[in-house]
Amino acid sequence: MSGAIAPHPSPPPPPPGRPGLASDLFEMAKPGITALICLVAVGGFFLADPSSIDWIALALLVVTGAAASAGAAMLNHYLDRDLDARMRRTRGRPLPDERIAPSAVAAGLGLVLLGGGIAAASIFLNLLTGFSILLGGLTYVVVYTLWLKRRSSWNIVIGGFAGSAPALAGSAAALGHWTLGALAFALLVFLWTPPHFWSLALVLKDDYARAGLPMLPRMDDPAYSGKVVVVSAALLVPAALLIGWTGSVAWPVLLALVALGVGFVVVTLPLWRTFSPRIARRGFIYSGPYLLFVVLAILANAPLLRFGLVGPGL
Repeated sequence: MSGAIAPHPSPPPPPPGRPGLASDLFEMAKPGITALICLVAVGGFFLADPSSIDWIALALLVVTGAAASAGAAMLNHYLDRDLDARMRRTRGRPLPDERIAPSAVAAGLGLVLLGGGIAAASIFLNLLTGFSILLGGLTYVVVYTLWLKRRSSWNIVIGGFAGSAPALAGSAAALGHWTLGALAFALLVFLWTPPHFWSLALVLKDDYARAGLPMLPRMDDPAYSGKVVVVSAALLVPAALLIGWTGSVAWPVLLALVALGVGFVVVTLPLWRTFSPRIARRGFIYSGPYLLFVVLAILANAPLLRFGLVGPGL
């Protein structure tokens, strides 16, 4: 009998067309949402102090914010794995598809990333930046995912603060406090969240209903919910004006923010007359680039101010 130890057999490769572990974890980090979260944080940073940009602080804000956002997204995947399995849109995600086992691995990594992002922001930037990121993470994971999502149609309204917190983190990283302009920007992001998600929920209302998720103001009345989408989109216009009133914003930036809000209203306005999944989908498609262009307009604010194009700020 040989004393040699037989080598362990190599694990079988994933089936053709199936992503590997790294790809699955990347998907669970919700890279699109994480990128948008980082953009909002950068917008808050530039809006707080357009005259002087500390690029090292900005880089630290993006890295710590991205880590925390990715961690919160993984915890959301873990806590919602039973719901995801019941919905056509999400049943192919890594946890309901059982591509990551045990699923607690995702929860552990999520906690490490979220906690690490908060701690690093607190240490290398300041405590208010870490606290702002903590507020966003707690809102998304605890308030939205654990508490409200399965219980109330107000889930996305209150949970929308998770998307606003990065604007506050950006202001804190730039100046060590929350400016009025950053608070107004956070309010705009807060008001953007309901029409963004409600437009999607109108398109997928049957899928959400089967899962038992109250994602619309009235799940049984899409016509009413469509009107609410129009009203909530219209609120973005005064929110844009508030940014101009509270912050040092160039007038071309203010015009761009108002025009983007008016565009959202125009795209969704047919929902006031009649419910149409096609119009609801159009509103959802518009909503993503809307926020992207809002941030790009804010990033253009600093060079425009140098040309003396100051708007009607305080």
